[in-house]
Amino acid sequence: MFKQTLLKATEAAAAVLQENFDKAFTISSKSGINDLVTEVDHKSEKVIIDIIKEDFPEHYILSEEAGELVQDSLYKWIIDPIDGTINYAHGIPICCVSIGLEIEGRMEMGAVYNPFINELFFAQRGFGATLNDKIIHVSSKNNVGTSCLVTGFPYTYLDMPNGPLQVFDRLIRKGIPVRRLGSAAIDLCYVAAGRFDGFYEHKLQAWDSAAGFIIVEEAGGKVTDLGNNHYNPYQPGIVATNGLIHDELLSVIDDTWVH
Repeated sequence: MFKQTLLKATEAAAAVLQENFDKAFTISSKSGINDLVTEVDHKSEKVIIDIIKEDFPEHYILSEEAGELVQDSLYKWIIDPIDGTINYAHGIPICCVSIGLEIEGRMEMGAVYNPFINELFFAQRGFGATLNDKIIHVSSKNNVGTSCLVTGFPYTYLDMPNGPLQVFDRLIRKGIPVRRLGSAAIDLCYVAAGRFDGFYEHKLQAWDSAAGFIIVEEAGGKVTDLGNNHYNPYQPGIVATNGLIHDELLSVIDDTWVH
């Protein structure tokens, strides 16, 4: 029943994204000039919440735009109605719906759907990860030097040791390809599918990574915070890899890389 509701909500919200894509809609800023929210975010979010509440009215919901709809429940749905809003607002079809289900404090299920290229990623703890119902696995690349990586930069720059620009600089000076797609959920799914070998970012919210990180884990990858601790989506930093390059990528981030 959880999976059915999750997929129903994901697909319904994706239809909202498709219906409104590249059309005129209102756009406003949140915490900063480029931290955008569109009326489509709100439409997508409403569809998701309505479906979840219809099936599970007693469940806790955490969503990017609506915030926390608190219930005394062991079940929490973590929603990003459009991950990659800036892309969406500019007519760039690298964006998605992302929904994760946490049960008793542990992420158990996640779906990420980019309807513009018809890619639906799904994972349930203990059952593996899929792309359009086909099993996916992380890559087998075993060193950072020959890897293809992906990252994102926060809209409010973090002036900190080993921050986003410093890490990026270390990698690109060694000729290592580092992409920026503008959607953390898609970045994570592409690691899960073996398209990227690793992903790191310094500042995410829970809804950015909740679904994607379980998809990576179920595809055989490894996900931690920037200090190599077990990943918790309620703290900002993330490193997700195929597992084979994980320690080396962490050493790049903390500037102890020997190469």
